[in-house]
Amino acid sequence: MGEWGIVPSSVVLTSFQVMSRVFLIWAVTHSVKEVQTEDSVLLFVIAWTITEIIRYSFYTFSLLNHLPYLIKWARYTLFIVLYPMGVSGELLTIYAALPFVRQAGLYSISLPNKYNFSFDYYAFLILIMISYIPIFPQLYFHMIHQRRKVLSHTEEHKKFE
Repeated sequence: MGEWGIVPSSVVLTSFQVMSRVFLIWAVTHSVKEVQTEDSVLLFVIAWTITEIIRYSFYTFSLLNHLPYLIKWARYTLFIVLYPMGVSGELLTIYAALPFVRQAGLYSISLPNKYNFSFDYYAFLILIMISYIPIFPQLYFHMIHQRRKVLSHTEEHKKFE
């Protein structure tokens, strides 16, 4: 299994995923109250929820050495829809937050100050959004590759246990 033997994911990738979710929940959705009623929030919350139900069912049954094909199939197939759905919700939520972040100067630090440091949270959110361009396809196609690798070994076996 994984680096610590608990789940088959790397600690770095899992940490990145957890931190990005904490960021989106706290630094965007919680901090910008105006976006909390956006449909885009519902979009990523539904995608994340279904993904985690499938993921942890997969891990649980794998640890019990009794993994039904249906759960394995769901783990390596439903991401095809859920991953773009979640990413769309995340990006739309960040985009909806931008005007409010700019207007309030949220989390921004302007010069001059005694630390001679500035930070523009609005620009930071735009950079976060741009970072999805190289990262999303890389992770998505990695999952496509994993799907082919994992499911091709079981296609000749019984489809549903």
